[in-house]
Amino acid sequence: MSISKTYKPASAEEKWYAHWLSKGYFNSKPDDRQAYTIVIPPPNVTGVLHMGHMLNNTLQDVLIRKARMQGFNACWVPGTDHASIATEAKVVQKLAKEGIDKSDLSREEFLEHAWEWKEKHGGIILEQLKKLGASCDWDRTKFTMDDNMSESVIKVFVDLHQKGLIYRGVRMVNWDPSAQTALSDEEVIHKEVNSKLYHIRYQIEGSDDYLTVATTRPETILGDSAICVNPNDERYTHLNGKKAIVPLIDRSVPIIFDEYVDMEFGTGALKVTPAHDINDYQLGDKHGLEVIDILNDDGTLNESAQLYVGKDRFDVRKEISKDLEEKSHLVKTEDLLNKVGFSERTDAVIEPKLSMQWFFKMDEFSKPALENVMNDTIKFHPEKFKNTYRHWMENIKDWCVSRQLWWGQQIPAYFYEGNNYVVAESKELALKEAQKINPNITLSDLRQDEDVLDTWFSSWLWPISVFDGIRNPDNEEVNYYYPTNDLVTAPEILFFWVARMIMAGYEYKGELPFKNVYLTGIVRDKLGRKMSKSLGNSPNPIELINKHGADGVRVGMLLSSPAGNDLPFDESLCEQGRNFSNKIWNATRLIKGWEVADINQPESSAIAIDWFENKFQITLELINQAFEKYRISEALMLTYRLVWDDFCSWYLESIKPDYQKPIDSKTLDDTTLFLENLLKLLHPFMPFLTEEIWHLLAERDEDIIVSSWPKSKEVNQSIINDFDYATEIVSAIRTIRKDKQIPNKDALKLFVKTNEDTSNSMDSLVFRLVNLSELSYTEDAVDGAFSFRVKSNEFFVPLSDNIDVGAELEKLHSELDYTHGFLKSVEGKLSNERFVNNAPEQVVAIERKKQSDALAKIAVLEDQIKALS
Repeated sequence: MSISKTYKPASAEEKWYAHWLSKGYFNSKPDDRQAYTIVIPPPNVTGVLHMGHMLNNTLQDVLIRKARMQGFNACWVPGTDHASIATEAKVVQKLAKEGIDKSDLSREEFLEHAWEWKEKHGGIILEQLKKLGASCDWDRTKFTMDDNMSESVIKVFVDLHQKGLIYRGVRMVNWDPSAQTALSDEEVIHKEVNSKLYHIRYQIEGSDDYLTVATTRPETILGDSAICVNPNDERYTHLNGKKAIVPLIDRSVPIIFDEYVDMEFGTGALKVTPAHDINDYQLGDKHGLEVIDILNDDGTLNESAQLYVGKDRFDVRKEISKDLEEKSHLVKTEDLLNKVGFSERTDAVIEPKLSMQWFFKMDEFSKPALENVMNDTIKFHPEKFKNTYRHWMENIKDWCVSRQLWWGQQIPAYFYEGNNYVVAESKELALKEAQKINPNITLSDLRQDEDVLDTWFSSWLWPISVFDGIRNPDNEEVNYYYPTNDLVTAPEILFFWVARMIMAGYEYKGELPFKNVYLTGIVRDKLGRKMSKSLGNSPNPIELINKHGADGVRVGMLLSSPAGNDLPFDESLCEQGRNFSNKIWNATRLIKGWEVADINQPESSAIAIDWFENKFQITLELINQAFEKYRISEALMLTYRLVWDDFCSWYLESIKPDYQKPIDSKTLDDTTLFLENLLKLLHPFMPFLTEEIWHLLAERDEDIIVSSWPKSKEVNQSIINDFDYATEIVSAIRTIRKDKQIPNKDALKLFVKTNEDTSNSMDSLVFRLVNLSELSYTEDAVDGAFSFRVKSNEFFVPLSDNIDVGAELEKLHSELDYTHGFLKSVEGKLSNERFVNNAPEQVVAIERKKQSDALAKIAVLEDQIKALS
């Protein structure tokens, strides 16, 4: 069978992925095997593949392919997340381009547009994952707004409400003025920004005195309800019972006293705006202050502000600072670096806002999720994330689960007679509940809450709901596949998603949702920046695959990506992966190109085979251990070295026949078997290349994707040690050849003086690898020869027949003279006390290192001259 000169990834990828699909290898149904299950972290239905997805899904595919080869019933469930905020924003933008305003549509009309958009654009990312080689069970693909998934979400909301865990109330929430919805604390990203600190003076009512406060948000003075100072602050004790006048609008507000105020911070006086700051809200609640909400949902100022009505908050900030300065209320402005909350979805600056929302009580509910991570029932890889997790879980707040959107699961609360409401799974069931209170209520009297549930309120059920375990808690699938085995995800959603899935698992299945959580690092560019579209520093993953092949990209992503550590991505990593593919391809071509003959096996080949069998086994054990510890990058690196260094370099060099000579059948058979086993180790990382070569090696029905993972056998460590000893000898002789420019075709002699008991079992291999004409053992040193040591043994290589001794001696004497001169200049510096005492310690250390290196080199040169003289 002829093999093309180069590996063509594109054709192999298309051919084998279609073949795997047609064979149904990715599909899973409950049977008598042990299940191995992974659920994909569902990407946004709006999304396209980025580098983070590439890393995450490569890792999942590695795990699922290895499990499949180990005989597990491997099930990888794919799907997408409806991403309420992001998707609604996309649909609103699309409608705007068509001249349609969302406010002109009914809810039903808008949702028609949203579903149409989802059907057109949704699922692109899943198709892209197929290009990567993801072996998901595509027949199981789920969407978080599928009817059965939504029914599960509604069922859980009703259940939690009945248990008293979900409640409705006015609270200070994180408001996203761009998406015009509340967000949970976890959806707020705090960034350091360059701000201004405005020092504003308030006149004391009935006096010419002023009180100065500092704020980064001068527009919020229009919502001030008080000025607060510390009762222990002697600067302000005279203001007890007084009032201050809010600049520009002349509102009179009380000066209150509370130890909450830090006397050392700023002026020691605090403006209190209960509607627009969580701490101010709590202070206002304590002191019974008026709550003045000056912002509309879109971040513009409303009528309560009195000034700048209808203008955006940031435009007002600029205007009000000028107006305050003109009227002598602005004392000074300072530059300030402070942290500001941004929406994780829209990147809009968050506004604290009082709003009627639905909340989920977390305090008691979250305890099993904390306990079972801290006691390692659920293991984090790496373990360092347990501390972050514990800190968050011990300081958990109630979860705001309502969103002011239309795209998502509509909250199943039905209002009647004003603000009275019932919660039920359907309007018909809600009517029955409402009629228990008022029998005269009809279906038309019920009005469903306009809000939808937080997207995470659907995805927190994902490991259960994908197997229909909420609606049918005792069905065959959930009983077989749940709990799942491994979850691969990013640390950024440890709290959004992982913690909440654990809570749901213990609440609705009474056990953990997964046994291990592998937390990936963040993919960063060479400058250490997180890759993002906005920075323009993220390569297109599909273009990388087209350029380097899917296997090349997979290997490139994993080569420097230990769990939990950020991946400093450079495209050269993908080139390294592609070069590795080519190395394996060329090794295959070499082996398949040998002519086989009925001849005796050389002793050197038998030795190499014995060695590689043991080397393979000892490395297999290390690879298995790396997988068990979720050190996937380490498992790849071990496999990489076994293939590149041990097999392609040492083994093939040891057994390949001489030029235009045949190979014996036993060596060829063993070599082919070794390559097949190497392909099995490589398959989880490089599925396409390995399947292609697997079928080039032999005509067979079995595909490598469902072949068996190699089994461990006993290792003979002495053979490994003897071979390592031999390779040191070979490397030293090759160095002499290189230094003295002796062609490989010129045979050398080697004399060995043994000073310790070492095996000579590898002599025939050494003889072959360095082209010796003689290998002899001697009790004495050999004159006129170059020498080196391995362990305590001395080795002598006479070169009088291979080099011009006179010319070599002249070259060595010249190098010796130069080195003596160099040493003299270095020692001159070191003998200068002034230099030694005054120069930096590091500089002196460098000079001492130069001295020791020069002395060592002189000793070597003198030995070489002596040997040739």
